[in-house]
Formats: sequence, structure tokens, C-alpha cells
Amino acid sequence: EVQLVESGGGLVQAGGSLRLSCAASGFDTFDEYAIGWFRQAPGKEREGVSCIIINDGTTYAQDSVKGRFTISSDNAKNTAYLQMNNLKPEDTAVYYCAAVLAGGSACQTLYPHLMDYWGKGTLVTVSS
Repeated sequence: EVQLVESGGGLVQAGGSLRLSCAASGFDTFDEYAIGWFRQAPGKEREGVSCIIINDGTTYAQDSVKGRFTISSDNAKNTAYLQMNNLKPEDTAVYYCAAVLAGGSACQTLYPHLMDYWGKGTLVTVSS
């Protein structure tokens, strides 16, 4: 059974940092997947934040987080990370990780509906 488990969320002041982790299990071959981070703020639609193609390390990010958020992966641990720096109140949301097999286009477009598997999310709250 494929499982994605997020951790690392919490409450932080504006300008602070958090690192989210996404631990994956049940995959036949982790490096055949792309892992994306998505977020959903109250009353808003889920949106793509950043994505990494595991086998070659290609990354994508939405414009609002470029220069502040960095996605990475540790293939030996089947884990992806989202390092978030200079956090802003508008970054407050539930953050989800998701996986898609052979997900080059899904990763590039950051469309939630193209992802195959989802975690349950971790809450990030940024106070002003």
C-alpha cells in the first residue's frame, strides 16, 4: 500500500523557516515518481507549490515561492523535503505532498488533479 506521510508543520512568525518532510512507503521504485508539494488555505482551492522529479532532480516551483522554498529528496530514505524560508502570512495553509508515476508533465504543471497519491497534510501557520 502506497503511503505518504507529511511532517514538520507548525506555527512560525513571518520571516521564519520550516522544513516539511514527506516520507513515502509502498512504492516499487521511488525514483520512478515525481513528488509534489501542494497547499490549501481556508476557503481557497488547492494549489501546487513545488515538485521534484526523483530520478533526475529536476524541480519546478510556483512563482510566489521561488527564491524562498526549496524542494529536495533523499532517495535512500524515500523522503522528499520542502525547505521554506522567509515565510509570509499568505503561506498559511495545509501542505500536502503527492506522488505521480513518471510525472514529468504533472510535475511541471503542478496541477493537483494529475497526482496519483496524496498524504493527509500538515498545517503551516505563519503569524504576522
